[in-house]
Amino acid sequence: MNPPERLTPAELRTLFLFEALDDDQLGWLAEHGRVERRAAGTLVYGEGEAATCLFVLLAGAVTLQRRVRGDDVEITRTDQRGVYGGATQAYLADRGEHVYRHSMHAVTDADFFVLPAERFAYAVRSWFPMAMHLLEGLFIGMRDTQTIVGERERLLALGSLSAGLTHELNNPAAAAVRATSVLRDRVAGMRHKLAMVADGRLDGRALRLLVELQEEAVTRVATAPKLSPMAAADAEDEVADWLDEQDIAGGWELAPTLVGGGVDAEWLAKLEPAVGPANLEAAVRWLTYTVDSEQLMREIDEAVGRIATLVGAAKQYSQLDRAPFQVVDVHDLLDATLVMFKAKVPGGVRVVREYDRELPPLPAYAAELNQVWTNLIDNALGAMGERGVLTLRTARAGDMLVVEVADTGPGIPPEVRPRIFEPFFTTKPVGEGTGLGLDISYRIVVHKHHGDLRVESAPGATVFRVLLPLSNDG
Repeated sequence: MNPPERLTPAELRTLFLFEALDDDQLGWLAEHGRVERRAAGTLVYGEGEAATCLFVLLAGAVTLQRRVRGDDVEITRTDQRGVYGGATQAYLADRGEHVYRHSMHAVTDADFFVLPAERFAYAVRSWFPMAMHLLEGLFIGMRDTQTIVGERERLLALGSLSAGLTHELNNPAAAAVRATSVLRDRVAGMRHKLAMVADGRLDGRALRLLVELQEEAVTRVATAPKLSPMAAADAEDEVADWLDEQDIAGGWELAPTLVGGGVDAEWLAKLEPAVGPANLEAAVRWLTYTVDSEQLMREIDEAVGRIATLVGAAKQYSQLDRAPFQVVDVHDLLDATLVMFKAKVPGGVRVVREYDRELPPLPAYAAELNQVWTNLIDNALGAMGERGVLTLRTARAGDMLVVEVADTGPGIPPEVRPRIFEPFFTTKPVGEGTGLGLDISYRIVVHKHHGDLRVESAPGATVFRVLLPLSNDG
């Protein structure tokens, strides 16, 4: 067996990780490290495996990936000589078993300088004892802080979105409960009036005509025109006058229900020939209950339909019942996100959709893109305050799909703009915002979807532009 290929101290000094070491230290690394090659498309090391080696890239290109809920998420892709990964935390030997925190794949044929984890740990602890203590404190402190703050911010974001969805669900749910309660009373009243109408005073022919008129009244409810307040008032006066002329008590109470169901005085005049003057009032009230019950059922149907729409939007937003990677209509994702934000949009903010409906479907990680829209929309609303215009725009630019989120806020200050995509950078107080920084949005768009995230900002016109490839070549 051939001995492993090794680098000379001079060659090691050309790597930025080792350029400041002295000759003895470089000689020690040269003795304990080796050169390994990986073919294109192979796994260099896998997430969750025991972290046994530090890998320093000498030539080629690699990609780093994390496993998130069964989905491989690309963190970065690079061909920069000297970048490293693997057992980078081996010096924390007393912090439990160490595993690779991500996977590394060779994109092309790649060469690595490989140093066993225990050797790397020895070098760091022996050569840099003071730095070792600083790094350990920094790492442990930052990890704990990030965990606590991140969980808190995500809970606040979830609570805010959940509160908005709950508010939207409450209105149709309350309407359905109210309508159901009233409907129960109307049905009971209709049964009572039916007993009075059908207690023997009507022959079979008259009863059949009355049932036919009832079916016609139901049809009128379904096709009733939407009247203006003035026209509705005039129609109600006309029906109330007809009811008074027939000596039917409380005509002014019955008229709004009948008019709302598309029933007018001319149609009511058909009742007397069918049932006779003695049964006219009972017949009118029975048909009024019929019209009112049909309207209430339509109200319940609309409320339940609204609830179903909101639940569907929540499922579209969360993507919990769908594959991580799928072909989607980006407009469905945007609309679902807007539904989640509806309760948070101030009354003085106008939402404008400028969608290109001719756009083809997009291959994407839908749940992650919904997080991007959430962050951009939340930032836009926060910038505008109580008044402004939020614009969502889609278009195509060559082989890229473009989504723009624009607001009419004061704009991003020039001194802040260069930093907005930096990790952990925010201009918001702790506890505000979505807990999803622009850095994460940038990673989702650029690293995971191989797209781009850009911003143009001036007072009154800030536009975040997301570009996503329409093909799945990456």
